[in-house]
Amino acid sequence: MIVAAAWADHEISNEETNSLKDLLFRLPELTGHEWAMLEMYIESPIGEEERERLVDQLKGQLRSSADKALAKQALEELVSADGVVTDEERVVVDAIKAEIDSVSVGVFGQLGRLVSGSVSRRDQALRGAPNREQHFEDFIKNKVYYGLQVRMEGGSGKAVSLDIPDADLRLLALTGGLMARVAHVDLEVTEEEIAAMVKALEDGWNLRSDQAAFVVEVAVSEIGPDMDYYRLSREFFENTDEEQRAEFLKVLFAVSDAHGGVSNEEIEEIRTIATALRLPHKTFIDAKLTIPKERRSS
Repeated sequence: MIVAAAWADHEISNEETNSLKDLLFRLPELTGHEWAMLEMYIESPIGEEERERLVDQLKGQLRSSADKALAKQALEELVSADGVVTDEERVVVDAIKAEIDSVSVGVFGQLGRLVSGSVSRRDQALRGAPNREQHFEDFIKNKVYYGLQVRMEGGSGKAVSLDIPDADLRLLALTGGLMARVAHVDLEVTEEEIAAMVKALEDGWNLRSDQAAFVVEVAVSEIGPDMDYYRLSREFFENTDEEQRAEFLKVLFAVSDAHGGVSNEEIEEIRTIATALRLPHKTFIDAKLTIPKERRSS
């Protein structure tokens, strides 16, 4: 609920993120699993329907006046962290506080919440309110696929459709993720590299330009230079044959070459991916030689 309020103006500042972490560290027994789930809400905007679902869940957890005071205090501390509370944030915060104050914490209030909570959950299920927790395993295992799912469901604005079977979508996400991983090696993803990734998806997956650009945008935003690509590589290996993996190495070199040639760091990154994909060294060399000598580091 706190993160949802921070997203009320469609962005979360660094100060708000740090304040959120400070608040969470005060909470006892917060597990790594719980923190990872919270990260799902921190990483992308939360819309009105999803925010309402979170508020309803919070109301069902309030057991005392102290609980209510803690929730309101934490909310105020977070939205004030960057020194600016926008009009949109204030409206949302005041509305959430009113919802919190409306909760009865007596015995009959708890009984009422027991009944209304079941009704509310059923109502939310029928209305299909966004619930990214359904994709938690994908958030952990395949960040690009998770990002595609959230965006296609309208979790960050207008819903987007790719009309691709789920198994193919997962492989497409892995493809985009590994390309983005190579593009991120020099800590900057250039327009030329983005264009090369878009072209690779258009040619290899028969995607329209707008569809390919959508996948690349998600991949670049979800995959960073510190991303552990072991799981991406393993999943890609398990869903492709050796010929497909060999051709994909050539794609990775083409992406690296898009911005002034292939650096030694990019070559080594692709070599690491080739090893993770269990490709012979000769296959790696053959892919490297598709780039003219003058355009790659020695």
